[in-house]
Amino acid sequence: MSATPATLPSNDGEVVLFEGRPALLPSIGAVLLATITLGLWLIPLWWKTRGIHYRVTTRRIVVETGVLSKRLEQVDLYRINDYAVERPFSQRLLGTGNLLLKSADKTTPEIMLRGIQADVVDLYERLRVATEIDKRRRGVRLIDNE
Repeated sequence: MSATPATLPSNDGEVVLFEGRPALLPSIGAVLLATITLGLWLIPLWWKTRGIHYRVTTRRIVVETGVLSKRLEQVDLYRINDYAVERPFSQRLLGTGNLLLKSADKTTPEIMLRGIQADVVDLYERLRVATEIDKRRRGVRLIDNE
């Protein structure tokens, strides 16, 4: 029995903030390695980036990994407690960056979005606002025991 459009759940106003794969050449080191090996290093880099897909929305973060076999990790935004933006010099030169998210999710306490080909600081700001809105919408409050 297939699902009809009437039985599918609605997105409830969910908006995609970022969707994509890591950069093929995320840093100057990767560019140098590809140059030294006459482009042969691009083959494993391409295979690795084809195996990762990020989707960041106003409700959840979904990381799909694997080329032949797939694994899907999802963390709802209300579970995210802390954010860190990493933009090493070699990545800043190529316009990429990393976003580290710490969550209260037991199976996925940390999510690292590596080699994002977008303005990572802007994505961080939009994600932080979306997390606060989702926490308010669900009535979730963070209690710090320290």
